[in-house]
Amino acid sequence: MNKVLGIIIVLILIGVGWLIVSNRTASNESNRQAQSSPASQTTEKTPDFALQDFGGKTVRPADFAGKSLVINSWAVWCPFCRKELVDFVAAQKEFGNKVVIIAVDRAETRDVAKKYADDLGVTDGLIFLLDPSDSFYQSIGGFSMPETIFVDQKGLVVDHKRGPMDINEMRTKIEKLLPK
Repeated sequence: MNKVLGIIIVLILIGVGWLIVSNRTASNESNRQAQSSPASQTTEKTPDFALQDFGGKTVRPADFAGKSLVINSWAVWCPFCRKELVDFVAAQKEFGNKVVIIAVDRAETRDVAKKYADDLGVTDGLIFLLDPSDSFYQSIGGFSMPETIFVDQKGLVVDHKRGPMDINEMRTKIEKLLPK
């Protein structure tokens, strides 16, 4: 009798797990479709924040008024962020002063984040900001890693990429930000 009860419990747990995974998959598909919907891409303003860079200087989106921005949320523990940060540096070099790329670290110490950026050789290639309270990630409704918003010269979020990108996708999204 105990074996039968144990098997029933295991089957119930497997069924519940399957339902949870199915619901997440359906929810993720809905979110993906919403992200690609033009109506959802141009309605929100850039989240306001005041975060410090590695040197302790406070940086705000308003500091870049009239500029196109790419703001990436990353963390040392994110395996996709490593390659993406290197690609963002390449994109920043390629586009120069036509765009400002900002990398916002999620709730890690300055020492941890800076060592990671130093080890990658990207520290001087981007504006790195520290977000000890993870407020930026929360303000963009983050639920994956990395996440990146693309902001036009009017301060409107025109694209929100959830998950990693390669350099070609970055180029395409940045080019859409630039004035014609």
